[in-house]
Amino acid sequence: MKILGGKYKGRNFYMPAGIRPTQNMVRAAIFDLLGHDLSDLSFLELFAGSGAVSLEAISRGASRVVMVEHNDLNAKTIQENCDLLGIELGGDFSLIHAEALTTLKRIPEASQPFDIVFFDPPYGQKLAKKTLKLITSRDILHPQSLVLIQCEASETLEIPEDLKLLTQRRYGASLLTLLQRHV
Repeated sequence: MKILGGKYKGRNFYMPAGIRPTQNMVRAAIFDLLGHDLSDLSFLELFAGSGAVSLEAISRGASRVVMVEHNDLNAKTIQENCDLLGIELGGDFSLIHAEALTTLKRIPEASQPFDIVFFDPPYGQKLAKKTLKLITSRDILHPQSLVLIQCEASETLEIPEDLKLLTQRRYGASLLTLLQRHV
């Protein structure tokens, strides 16, 4: 797999065996929706897998990126990918090796809110709805934060009152849903 844009454009990274990677076409669509320049934005990725979307965000200038991944092999691959690209973990770029929903419950209310929250839970487990509900119950979004969900096209999302739907796009079996917080 390759980074599609920004500082690390064209650089390869590792993909662990046994995961459903965010394909290049869908990753390109993600950054078409979010914008190609993420300078000075904070980014949270839940169910990070290989870290592909976070690595892309870092490459495109995100100033703070938190990746959350529970699987040991995937977390190790994220570390290896960061090493390969020369991205130092700790400080502005971090990996939390823990379960995503548990991590959301533990993010301190006093922490800085994220500009962008992206999540792509494992398919077949109906986790998108539960994750979205938990995100909105925590104080991790500011009034203009974006939430981008990649889930199975067949999964029904209930959009919370404090989020508005900006767009939905289908890519094969995947559905991208972009929401924005409003007050």
